Amino acid sequence: MPDSRPLQQPTSPQPRRSDATRTAILEAARERFAADGYERATIRAIAKDAAIDPSMVMRYFGNKEGLFAAAVSVDLALPNLGTLPRDEVGRALVTHFLAMWEENEVLTALLRVGVTNQSGAERMQGIFREQVLPVAHAVCPDPEQVPARAALAATQLLGLALSRYVLRIPPAVALTREEVTAWLAPTVQRYLTAPHP
Repeated sequence: MPDSRPLQQPTSPQPRRSDATRTAILEAARERFAADGYERATIRAIAKDAAIDPSMVMRYFGNKEGLFAAAVSVDLALPNLGTLPRDEVGRALVTHFLAMWEENEVLTALLRVGVTNQSGAERMQGIFREQVLPVAHAVCPDPEQVPARAALAATQLLGLALSRYVLRIPPAVALTREEVTAWLAPTVQRYLTAPHP
C-alpha cells in the first residue's frame, strides 16, 4: 500500500548555535582589538560585547592570544615586485615592511602572539604562505627555490621587527628607517635574486 503521508520538503541545514557563538565572539574581538589595541583589550570586555560569559571565549579560543590570532585579518599589501627593476626588489620590500610595522600595531601584536602561541604561529605561517610566497615567485631565478628564499627574506624582516618593535632593543630602535633599509635591503635582495650559492 503506498505511503499517503505528505512529502517533507528538504530543509537547508540550520547554522549550529556554536557557529553563531563563535562568530559573535570573533566580531566583538575584531571591534575591541581595533578600538583598544591588543594590550588593553580584555576577554571580559570582548565577552560583554558579544553578550556571552567570558568562559565561552576561553572554551572556543583558549586565551586572549588564541582569540587574537583567530580574529585578526592582515593584508600586507605587498608591492608587485615583477614590475620593479630587479635590483630594487630588496629596497622595495624593506621600505614597505618598515612602513607597515610602524603604521600598523596589529602586525606587532600578531608577531608577539606568534612567538608565544600556536594559533598565532599558524596565522603568521598562513600570511607567509598566502602573501609572501606569491611575491617571491615574481623575482626568484629558480621556482623550486622560492620557498627557501622567501623564508630567508622573512628571517631578516621578522628578525628586525622582533628586535625593533617587540623586544625594543635600543640600538635597533635607534636606527632610522634609511639606516635600516641601507643595511637590510642588500641582504633581502641577495636572498631573493642572487644565484644559488
